[in-house]
Amino acid sequence: MTHIERYALIGTGGRADMYVRALTGTHFGVESLADVAELVAWSDVNPGRLDVYERQVVEAGIPAPARYAPDDLETMIRDERIDRVIITTPDYTHADLVSRSLLAGADVVVEKPLTIDADGVRQIGAAIAESGREVITTFNYRYSPRNSALRQVIAEGRIGEVTSVHFEWALDTVHGADYFRRWHRQKSNSGGLLIHKASHHFDLVNWWIDAAPVRVFASGGLRFYGADNAAKRGLGERPERGTGTTGDPFSLDLTRDERAKALYYDNEHHDGYLRDRDPFDAGITIEDNLAVLVDYDSGATMSYSLNAHAPWEGYRVTVNGTEGRAELEVVERGAVLIGEDGSVVVDPSANPGYSPEDDVRPDSERLVLQRHWEGAQIVEIPEGIGGHGGGDAFLVDHLFHRVAVDAPLGRIARYDDGVRAVSVGIAGNVSLETGLPVTIDALALR
Repeated sequence: MTHIERYALIGTGGRADMYVRALTGTHFGVESLADVAELVAWSDVNPGRLDVYERQVVEAGIPAPARYAPDDLETMIRDERIDRVIITTPDYTHADLVSRSLLAGADVVVEKPLTIDADGVRQIGAAIAESGREVITTFNYRYSPRNSALRQVIAEGRIGEVTSVHFEWALDTVHGADYFRRWHRQKSNSGGLLIHKASHHFDLVNWWIDAAPVRVFASGGLRFYGADNAAKRGLGERPERGTGTTGDPFSLDLTRDERAKALYYDNEHHDGYLRDRDPFDAGITIEDNLAVLVDYDSGATMSYSLNAHAPWEGYRVTVNGTEGRAELEVVERGAVLIGEDGSVVVDPSANPGYSPEDDVRPDSERLVLQRHWEGAQIVEIPEGIGGHGGGDAFLVDHLFHRVAVDAPLGRIARYDDGVRAVSVGIAGNVSLETGLPVTIDALALR
């Protein structure tokens, strides 16, 4: 008889929804997990968010998991006989919660990033060594079919030995601004976008080219968001917070989104967390423009850039090799517009008068392979299911079925993969402070 693993969830914000739906049988594109996994306990510093999820599972006919106070992690793991803990809390809490869970006798699934600094990496590594337990980091972009297709092109040797990578990521003025509204805006909470956001991207490159980063140089700054930049552009007096402010495209109104209102706006009185701060506040300590050079142990080099205030969202990747070149271009959102009522429109096709023929940058994805002395060819990208480029459903399936070997793509991200991803951002943050290149070895992560 198959052992049904007992799961606990720590953190019930927006990202927890994927795991709750998966474990309660309501997740898109995933067959029932009832024969392999069940959610038996959960915890959050905000009881109101737990209430929201409790109503969700009870309405689905599922018994509510047992509630535990945040300080009772070890008691929860012991009393509920937890096999695995899922952690979806803010980044700065990961090292403590991951290591405590391991030492209490449970394996861990943690949302990226693994942690935000070198001390956190060392803390988790010590807990793994002492406990012998396993940590999985959920790099869902590995499961996106377009990214898997690029991995396969490279792994098959179709461009030869990789010599260099150019990777550009554009966050638009809806998604990008979000990082400057929430807890992420403080580098002490998130490690900045080089850790919180770009660890996704650095992991992709590590995985695509099957190499480890060895040296990093970074440059960047806060050049668009923040009070000083607002003053330079004459934006005038800013609202104290977003909700309820009209006529301002950067003002996020949580009351317009039923889910966000239920999880955050209606429950901020419990912990004082404001999900809709103004992105042009004073005191923001993370960067919105970043450029990074990374050398790898394979001899390849990557040039990377991130912009958090673009008018469209997506990414471009070019991988050069000794026998050719692969190019992946993804438009996740072609434009952010202002509607007739002054609100932000994230789907241009919803506007009156929209015509596909006039859409210069439609949502799209394209992978092009061109070998030396040959014409370019399109590489087919399979269909995906769910968010993060169609990768979430595949990730959930592998995660809860404990897939151990994912040949030939190797999409399962273990502790070492999590470390390699954050090591680029950790080194990049040191480089931003010193103005010098930083070797990964100098971080003493082991």
